[in-house]
Amino acid sequence: MTTGTAKAQRFREFKMPDVGEGLTEAEILKWYVQPGDTVTDGQVVCEVETAKAAVELPIPYTGVVHELRFGEGVTVDVGTAIIAVDTDPGAGPAEAPATASAPQEAAPAEEDAEPQGRQAVLVGYGAAPSSTKRRARKPQAGVPSQPEPVKAALQAELNGRPAAQPAAPAAPQPAVTVTPDARPVGAATAGRPLAKPPVRKLAKDLGIDLATVSPTGPDGIITREDVHAAAAPVAAQAPAVEAPAAPAAAPVVTGVVDAAARERRVPVKGVRKATAQAMVASAFTAPHVTEFITVDVTRTMKLVQELKQDPDMAGLRVNPLLIVAKALLVALKRHPEVNASWDEANQEIVYKDYVNLGIAAATPRGLIVPNIKDAGSKTLPQLAEELGDLVATAREGKTSPAAMSGGTVTITNVGVFGVDSGTPILNPGESAILAVGAIKLQPWVHKGKVKARQVTTLALSFDHRLIDGELGSKLLADIAAVLERPKRLITWG
Repeated sequence: MTTGTAKAQRFREFKMPDVGEGLTEAEILKWYVQPGDTVTDGQVVCEVETAKAAVELPIPYTGVVHELRFGEGVTVDVGTAIIAVDTDPGAGPAEAPATASAPQEAAPAEEDAEPQGRQAVLVGYGAAPSSTKRRARKPQAGVPSQPEPVKAALQAELNGRPAAQPAAPAAPQPAVTVTPDARPVGAATAGRPLAKPPVRKLAKDLGIDLATVSPTGPDGIITREDVHAAAAPVAAQAPAVEAPAAPAAAPVVTGVVDAAARERRVPVKGVRKATAQAMVASAFTAPHVTEFITVDVTRTMKLVQELKQDPDMAGLRVNPLLIVAKALLVALKRHPEVNASWDEANQEIVYKDYVNLGIAAATPRGLIVPNIKDAGSKTLPQLAEELGDLVATAREGKTSPAAMSGGTVTITNVGVFGVDSGTPILNPGESAILAVGAIKLQPWVHKGKVKARQVTTLALSFDHRLIDGELGSKLLADIAAVLERPKRLITWG
């Protein structure tokens, strides 16, 4: 066995897994270990947030943490190594594995050597995907160390700044230092800074020289956050520099405000990013129709109070949402054609003999829609228990990706925010979504007299490819009928 093979087996890298269904990236929320800590197989080492949920990652190795490749708050592509573990710490001084991101001492490459399989890449998207890197040529006697004027002008233009005037030979390049996340600082700035075109444009708009920005992205790539971080000190120092130049008796200018100084930019990622993409896809794919109905739910509210005193419901979460969920399930049983999905690839309608009832839940990380599997077959106490567990898990941010997949219809309770109604957007792949408005005392004609009654407004959005106006109207009318007279839960159920 060669030495290189032994090192490869000693240092094991754990890559970002696909913890959801086809997810491509995840953000590292928190590290539970640091370099030098001992870990065991199955130990949770970090918490990551995907586009669907926050998930804890166990490591499959036993040993000592050698390196954390990324810091907290960094979004990492699936398949990228995030941590290296020394599985044989007693074998002597630890050396970085061959694939580590820290710089290593290596023999200079031959000047005329060209990496095999080199492919052309777009400007600003990094180097070609080859592991061989050429070092800068050493200055030779009589040969200028600076590039030719044409090449210098072209390089400056690619970097997004005016070409520099010819100058004296540059001083020796500073030594490459290593940041806490084990990425070389100066490796990118020694030549052309690595950044994507949108980031270069942002830097140009803000007047930031990319050569002065410290990169935090993978392989030394400068990110938007790096540019904003570099721009912050400049913006803070600008008033101090301009103040002495202003005349002492200059009039105060009113009505002129720097809007950028009063704006905040937050990267769109995680659950918020997934929600935005899903809503756009749904809104521009499924033709939405929304219908409304206002209903007297006084009897339903009385039933809720009675159920709270029922010994069979002791310890369970009993609220109006529970009865609304049961009413929707009863109405779906009367109109099973609603419970379907549209298969665009095969041009088929898929009718489902089960109901996975989604409940939209607002969490600190954004809106998520976990669902109760096979909700139509559950009794009222079972449904209440599932609802309670679903809400508690969502608030703790522990909802699993599996709990948010496979939904068929959804309920969103906007009434808890004091909202009367709305036009909800379908969860992708589902046929309908019911919005429940606030329940309020309102004047209502009851038995020929105007009385104060508990009233709410329901809004049902549905996919018009699957559900026509007649079917959608019948479903909404049956939901309202059950809430108006809850005894229909028995006669219709």
